[in-house]
Amino acid sequence: MLPAAARLRRSEDFREVMRRGSRAGRRRLVVHALPARDPSASSSRAGFVVSKAVGNSVVRHRVARRLRHLVAARLGTVPPGSSLVVRALPPAATASSADLGADLDAALKRLRLLPDRRLAGADNDNDGPAV
Repeated sequence: MLPAAARLRRSEDFREVMRRGSRAGRRRLVVHALPARDPSASSSRAGFVVSKAVGNSVVRHRVARRLRHLVAARLGTVPPGSSLVVRALPPAATASSADLGADLDAALKRLRLLPDRRLAGADNDNDGPAV
């Protein structure tokens, strides 16, 4: 679960991230990100939007729980002071946690908030295998 300091709670905060931030959409979710205004900010924050279009109350809460768990695991890799809003789309209702995690990772990489693992371990001195 996300600590209280890592949660977006006020509608003004959600509105600011969604209007001023960058956006990356995937099949099951859309991630809005606003970089830190103050580089000395201590932690990143995240909020979630799961509308009635996703499903009934039970389905919406299940999707929100899964997203909270996935974001909590990745929040440490996001630059400090950044704000995220994760908006679930209707296909998220039938998605597994692995599918949601893959979409979340792809969106965060597109927003340049997660390092690309393929590039992190690559040796840039050569372009291919030695012959």
